[in-house]
Amino acid sequence: MWSQRLMWIAWPAFLMAGVLEMLVFAMVDPQDLQWFGHPLALSRAAVYTAAFFVFWFVAMASSALTTLLAMSPFEVNRCPVPEGARPGDCRKS
Repeated sequence: MWSQRLMWIAWPAFLMAGVLEMLVFAMVDPQDLQWFGHPLALSRAAVYTAAFFVFWFVAMASSALTTLLAMSPFEVNRCPVPEGARPGDCRKS
């Protein structure tokens, strides 16, 4: 189940990171970017790659939060310990 949820998070985020990458760099030249007033010392390919991973991480965080908020209270509060090894304060469900 967790691998399926991970794909629910990672795959749409990957697609949106690609779209965002195309939109941003259709209007911005990586060679014109500056960091604290100094030009970036990275190649265009390095800027494209770093930006893609930043966009992907942000989109994954958004998808993960959506997945978390879509979980039922039972899923969130369920005790992960097997029935016979549960401590007294672990909810029985």
